[in-house]
Amino acid sequence: MLSKLQKTIRPVCAMRGIHKTSVEVVEHPAHEKTVTGSFGRFISEIKPQHLSSTVLHRSKRMVLDSIGVSLLGSTTDVFELALQHCLYMYAPDDISSVYGRRGTRLSPTLAAFVNGVATHSMDFDDTWHPATHPSGAVLPALLAISDMMPKNNKPSGLDMLLAFNIGIEIQGRLMRFSNEAHNIPKRFHPPSVVGTMGSAAASASLLSLDRYQCSHALAIAASLAGAPMANAATQSKPLHIGNASRLGMEAALLASRGLEASPLILDAVAGVAGFNAFYEDYVPKTLSSPNEGHSFLLEEQDIGFKRFPAHLGMHWVVDAAASVHKLLVGADSGTVAPHQVQDILLRIPQSKYINRPFPESEHQARHSFQFNACSALLDGTVMVQSFSPAALRRPDLLALLSRVRVEHPDDNPANFDRMYGEVQVTLVGGDILKGRCDTFYGHWRNPLTSESLREKFRDNAGAVLPPERVEGLIEAVEGLDKLGDCTPLLLCLQ
Repeated sequence: MLSKLQKTIRPVCAMRGIHKTSVEVVEHPAHEKTVTGSFGRFISEIKPQHLSSTVLHRSKRMVLDSIGVSLLGSTTDVFELALQHCLYMYAPDDISSVYGRRGTRLSPTLAAFVNGVATHSMDFDDTWHPATHPSGAVLPALLAISDMMPKNNKPSGLDMLLAFNIGIEIQGRLMRFSNEAHNIPKRFHPPSVVGTMGSAAASASLLSLDRYQCSHALAIAASLAGAPMANAATQSKPLHIGNASRLGMEAALLASRGLEASPLILDAVAGVAGFNAFYEDYVPKTLSSPNEGHSFLLEEQDIGFKRFPAHLGMHWVVDAAASVHKLLVGADSGTVAPHQVQDILLRIPQSKYINRPFPESEHQARHSFQFNACSALLDGTVMVQSFSPAALRRPDLLALLSRVRVEHPDDNPANFDRMYGEVQVTLVGGDILKGRCDTFYGHWRNPLTSESLREKFRDNAGAVLPPERVEGLIEAVEGLDKLGDCTPLLLCLQ
């Protein structure tokens, strides 16, 4: 029986007048007792019936949110730079659609790249614990592969959701092999590592690869993974998500052609660095078979959705500062006058790359405790417009920034599951006002309601699409598990 990949590659090649022979996949000895082998088996054996109603519900919310922030992200400068690079540096290809660009298509791998960039271009995409951005690394690859498949062989909506959940699950399992991974990162950006692996796993599933090919896809992806934290708060950070989506997909495609890599990439082999090269305290465990009562991590822990486009840590100080704003303005709506404020104290976790006293760009502002706290003190909230060049230069904002001090209490770790944000404002007359947030609205412990999520989606997608297309996308995603094939979703995005 032909795999989905073979059925896909042959018609695509024929359309171009290219004649290729299918590659024979050589059988390899099973590595059932290895961690790597167990992951490959899991990816190849999991079926839609293993997805609970909770997992389906939560993953559809993730898909909807990811599409919305990506459509809004397609209006940014960094997305335009990435798209123009691909259009001018590579031969045109009419296969996979691009977020927010009607009539623009690229090769599947390039579409996965630019759409991944769009997803993270405003740091508006979902976040999980341990800390990573799971959806943006996976969904663009699955949409690009679905576009690649012939019209008579599109995956069903349930097939896509299964592959998506596999990509999310693999990321979560890998991060739980390390205690270090539970904290806000210092060395490398997690989506560039586990996201690449998740994209490879999801792509391998959608392409119906066997367990050996799935294991090799993960091993190949490990050689394509990694990005340093020094590029956080710059235009290059969104490239991490774009590359994770693209390179994971390419790893699966290479594995489908017979390319091999280490059969022990996820195992802890003494004296030889595999995936443990990324985590010093790496302790891997085999993944149970789906037929052995496997429970998805998404069943146990919901996802974090952002209410405004900034690093997740900002959401604690914004909610805390917004509560102080309400005390300052009372029943009146409006902004706070800086001359009222003598001192601002932030009690926040110790994390150098998001401690930015005077951000000079929108990307730095999205990673600045100080900027977000002061914006919320002034306006009572933080919005997309808060990161515009004009908003960054507001005299009132700059005045408040000059009055900020920070403390790092011992009981406030740099950990998204345990941290808090506290804002203390001392007024010129000596009065002290305090605001504290332990769990912001949108956190996995306090998730957005369905209506709040739809409202966010309408605001974001509506910046690019007409209202009827926006509503069509909501309907397509919320009914994705009922679609015989994913064409309605793809058409809405095109």
